[in-house]
Amino acid sequence: MGTKERRDRERQETREKILDAAREMFATHGIEATTMRAIADRVEYTAAAIYHHFKDKDALIIEMVHSDFRALGQQFVRFAQVADPVERLRLIGLAYVEFAIEKPHHYTVMFMTRTPYCEPDFDRGNPEQDAYALLLHTVTEGIGQGRFRPELNDAEQLAQMMWASVHGLVSLQIAKCDDPWIHWRDLRATSVLSIDAMIRGIVREE
Repeated sequence: MGTKERRDRERQETREKILDAAREMFATHGIEATTMRAIADRVEYTAAAIYHHFKDKDALIIEMVHSDFRALGQQFVRFAQVADPVERLRLIGLAYVEFAIEKPHHYTVMFMTRTPYCEPDFDRGNPEQDAYALLLHTVTEGIGQGRFRPELNDAEQLAQMMWASVHGLVSLQIAKCDDPWIHWRDLRATSVLSIDAMIRGIVREE
């Protein structure tokens, strides 16, 4: 590996280290309460060093959001070729839950934290890159094939219903997992039952 390639790799590794620390702090303490100096302290860099990689906190957040939504899109895209839109919808739901389980700090910042809006750095509406677009494309296809109950004819509405249902399941456990008042069941097992029940509720009866 040449000198430039090594420097580029080391620079990217440093940026990832900063993003990982910031993501955990944002998820735990909130974006407003987390300063760039605090992030620098967490990774044992000087404030000047962290500003060498990100000009300000907004720039750091934008890169984090872009990176994390690309990662979610990659979780979904492997199901794009599943022929049956109902089965594809089920697999997308399960993949969404798995993403939240494996990356709770990512999930918290992406879906449970108010962040500055930024245009995605991928093709909006492209199901191969845009996770919501794949969800929307899937339910649109199912509606077109007459697979869903006749009153469920608004693809955006149905996509948002399904998304919100799964989000509610995972966000409750992320936010309240340490609450002794609730005897939480295994999230993976519960999600399978919940997603299957939701799909039975929206699919047109034969």
